[in-house]
Amino acid sequence: MISRIVTSDVENALERQAAVGLIGPRQVGKTTLALEIARSRDALYLDLEDRDDRNRLAEPALFLDNVEDRLVILDEIHRMPELFQTLRGVIDRGRRRGKGRGRFLILGSASIDLLRQSGETLAGRIAYIDLAPLSPLEVEDTRASRERLWLRGGFPDSFLAGSDEDSLALRRDFIRTYLERDVAAFGPRVPATTLDRLWTMLAHRQGTTLNASVLARALEASAQSVTRYVDLLVDLLLVRRLPPLHANVGKRLVKAPKVYVRDSGLVHALLGIGSLEQLAGHPVVGESWEGYVVETLIPVLPPRARPHFYRTSAGAEIDLVVEHADGARWAVEIKRSLSARVGRGFHLSCEDLEPARAFVVHAGDDHYPLSESVEAIGVREMAGELRGRS
Repeated sequence: MISRIVTSDVENALERQAAVGLIGPRQVGKTTLALEIARSRDALYLDLEDRDDRNRLAEPALFLDNVEDRLVILDEIHRMPELFQTLRGVIDRGRRRGKGRGRFLILGSASIDLLRQSGETLAGRIAYIDLAPLSPLEVEDTRASRERLWLRGGFPDSFLAGSDEDSLALRRDFIRTYLERDVAAFGPRVPATTLDRLWTMLAHRQGTTLNASVLARALEASAQSVTRYVDLLVDLLLVRRLPPLHANVGKRLVKAPKVYVRDSGLVHALLGIGSLEQLAGHPVVGESWEGYVVETLIPVLPPRARPHFYRTSAGAEIDLVVEHADGARWAVEIKRSLSARVGRGFHLSCEDLEPARAFVVHAGDDHYPLSESVEAIGVREMAGELRGRS
């Protein structure tokens, strides 16, 4: 089993809250992590996709009151959204009896916004923790392991597959399952072929600003429909919209968000890329690496830190700007090469924003100064810098 860096966060949250929501896409490892935590506790696991487990909750308040001394793990909570209202009453009754912590570990395969039922009924009773795909901090600290993670993505089954061919087949099955089954479970009916085409188009446009009108013309759909489809992929934690930084710098700034397919392995599966050799010669290689680094860094941001990108209409750009809770900004430029070099646009952007620290994340392992104000750094060490900042 691969140790996940959020394990201690989940355990700590269970010590202070009645319920903890562990949120992440399907097959990211939520159940494995929950069962690992359950081994040290008297826990009851219920899979709400299993009819027998759902039948056990035919009278949910009565059933859950009878197991108030146990941690109850509710997997795939979206299958029974009506449970949220019951959980509120169960938690409140338990608090009055001194059973107010570590009651429920709720696993969900969609964003907090899509699971908004819990936000409406469990406010003050639940802590949310995101479980992202595997990151370089969670795999062997070698360049070969990180390259494999980039190619195959961070879904554990895909990363641990016996061969690149097996990994690609698993990811294609994953995509098919989402298109044919899971999308319908969460949102309005969307034709699977339409969503497949959109998802593939987003992979081709990895790391570019969202232009719904261009996508709509290619799909022969309305811009409003395309926006709604993208919203659904975002809610399912499969696509990220990275917002632009709005700074008072006296220049015209790009206002549209950048869009990334969140897992690099899914990018490659959507584009039919099955090996590092194929990836190295593909036009998406630079944007794929950028998305891989972005998705490595954002999940380890300190509390209340906000990620953005910065771009002026003249083309000056910073790939990732982190605004920390204390107001300090960190500028991060991402380069696929082993040597870190940046253009004039990055330096001009840093003059605009005056970041406290500026980095160039490259594909190697070395950490060295590029100038008095810019550091070259590897992706694993950059993730450690962010995770270690309080």
